Amino acid sequence: MGFLKRNILRISIPAIVVIGLAVYFWRLEQQKPPQFVTKPATRGAVIKSIITTGAVNPVVTVQVGSYVSGVIQALYCDYNTHVKAGQLCAKIDPRPYQLVVDQDAANLASAKAQLAKDRASLDYAKTNYQRDLNLLKEGVVSQDTVDSDKSVYDQGKAQIALDQATIRQHQAALNGARVNLSYTDIVSPVDGVVISRSIDVGQTVAASFQTPTLFLIGKDLTKMQVDTNVSESDVGGAKVGDKASFTVEAYPDAVFWGKVAQVRQAPITVQNVVTYDVVVSVNNPNLELLPGMTANTRIITEEHDDVLRVPTQAIRFSPGGIGQTMPQEYAGAPATKQGARVWMLRDGRPHPVRVTTGLRDGSNVEITGGDLKAGDQVIVNEIAAADAKTARRGGAHLRF
Repeated sequence: MGFLKRNILRISIPAIVVIGLAVYFWRLEQQKPPQFVTKPATRGAVIKSIITTGAVNPVVTVQVGSYVSGVIQALYCDYNTHVKAGQLCAKIDPRPYQLVVDQDAANLASAKAQLAKDRASLDYAKTNYQRDLNLLKEGVVSQDTVDSDKSVYDQGKAQIALDQATIRQHQAALNGARVNLSYTDIVSPVDGVVISRSIDVGQTVAASFQTPTLFLIGKDLTKMQVDTNVSESDVGGAKVGDKASFTVEAYPDAVFWGKVAQVRQAPITVQNVVTYDVVVSVNNPNLELLPGMTANTRIITEEHDDVLRVPTQAIRFSPGGIGQTMPQEYAGAPATKQGARVWMLRDGRPHPVRVTTGLRDGSNVEITGGDLKAGDQVIVNEIAAADAKTARRGGAHLRF
């Protein structure tokens, strides 16, 4: 029994010593002052912007359709064809419409011939009426005969008016048939480039319910626009004339610049998310930008150049809970109404510096006043002593 107690004591005493030393060094580590991550105040630009995406489109896009139905007989334009206004791009089989024109022309000719016939009848009725009217005065014919001649004469005049109206009706029908016949020629209404073609020879075009789109023509591809979707929370900052830059995946190293040309007031609602179309105009002299490209756009709403600035984290940082490392009156003290506050290390302890802030862009804050100059190191984060080794391995800039 005594041997067992001696063995237990021999094992437990070193374990107790190790545990005690571990607790001692742990408490010693916890009592070390925290370490701070600092970054310098710099001079540069503070740019407030709206980040969004959009699509590159021609400024004017014309949908060329067909007013009449029929079979495509010939094609004269294809993708990327440069066209002039009035240039023939496609031909619909004109024969059914030519038949209608010929029929209406024949009807018009028949009406004109009927008019000539009825005018001859009118001349005879007029002569007969005037002769019997003179014979009535001599008592040769009766009044009934004269009245009958008068009726025939009046009917002849009415028939002439009817024939003239019929001629106008057939003329209008012929004009309409000729218009429909002219619509079998599909022409470009503007100078531009054919962006898309949706028909082939032999295809039937049906224009009964709505006008089908046969060609899509960009009027001038040297002037493009980016239609961006800006959220309702950001659209208030966008104004006509604001500078904007964007990149496209086809040219990842190139930055294209333009200006806001329009802030459209029509809302676009998708799954209860409301956005607005902000149009950015851009020149495309080399035709690098193609319709439909996705543009990662940055609209600059406000910009201040060559100003004193600090990281946004420096304005948000507030030390606390470190007692002996800093004066107690500063621990966790909020900024006053007079301005914001940044913290600097002096003699190893955080010291508050009152500053006046200006423009903010999410990464930096403009400093418009206060006891701060370029190069001053401001605290952006606080790291506990227990985490200091991990922070050093991560490359953080620590200050003691």
